[in-house]
Amino acid sequence: MGWLRSFFRTREVIGIAAETLEFVLEAAADAHPNEYMGMLRGQSARELGIDRDGYLVTDVLVIPGTEAGPVSASVKSWMVPNDRYAVGSVHSHPNGVLRPSDEDLQTFGKGEVHIILGAPYNTRNWRAFGPDGEERRLPVFQVELPDPSAFFDFDQSDIDAELREDR
Repeated sequence: MGWLRSFFRTREVIGIAAETLEFVLEAAADAHPNEYMGMLRGQSARELGIDRDGYLVTDVLVIPGTEAGPVSASVKSWMVPNDRYAVGSVHSHPNGVLRPSDEDLQTFGKGEVHIILGAPYNTRNWRAFGPDGEERRLPVFQVELPDPSAFFDFDQSDIDAELREDR
């Protein structure tokens, strides 16, 4: 499980962007009756115009090779990138149960927030949990998210600056 530890860095997550919540709910509905699974990424709240420290869940990484069925989903660990903005995970429970299973709890120790989505996949049918499996509050923020194509708009100077931040 070392791959999960390197993927997740401790970050205070203060909420989720409304657009991101809509995306995962739609993705889970599209995957139904199978589970949906993804890794959550965050962005600085201040960068999104919120005058608070912490991170908002803004992105979802769907890992290539993720296998999903009606009762479980699994990720190929070697496909998970080492992402400095990773803050947790999201997956669905097609049966609508909005609490973590024993298997879920085994992965919740990595990352700050873990979201479970349940059928019928609307804004009332999801819950957030901390690493210990305890339900936690995760407010929804109306923010304008950056253009997703900007994710690939970087050069060596951006990489160097990011590496300096990690020191």
